[in-house]
Amino acid sequence: MPISNNVSLGKDVKIFHPDLVNLYGCTIGDETKIGTFVEIQKNAFIGARCKISSHTFICEGVTIEDEVFIGHGVMFTNDRQPRATSNRQLQTEEDWEVIPTRVKRGASIGSGAVILCGITIGAGAMIGAGAVVTHDVADGDTVVGVPARVILMRELK
Repeated sequence: MPISNNVSLGKDVKIFHPDLVNLYGCTIGDETKIGTFVEIQKNAFIGARCKISSHTFICEGVTIEDEVFIGHGVMFTNDRQPRATSNRQLQTEEDWEVIPTRVKRGASIGSGAVILCGITIGAGAMIGAGAVVTHDVADGDTVVGVPARVILMRELK
């Protein structure tokens, strides 16, 4: 698995096992750490001082701001109605639209969480391990469960 030539890596990015990641067409901010078996697709943006844990998938259209923690095996989506074919033909990029997702500064996403497309996870928010996030999460809120629901609301200072 490669790190493509079209990846923009910031200063002091740490990729623990460069031969065991798949990064292409993405931007990675300064001092970010990326674990083993991570895939980050084209047109994804990762901010500075983030930690992306192993076995995580960050697809096209995902923006992760600075100082975000992403646990092991987190999955992002970018299509609300994925299909393999259209009119009995394999789909191409022209057959669907990328739906963007944003994770704001300082948020934390627990291991095994699934983040559906088209939402915003607020600054400092906490997503519990294994949660399936289907709606926006406000700044500072903690959500857990399937589907994710708020268990703690806190005002950021």
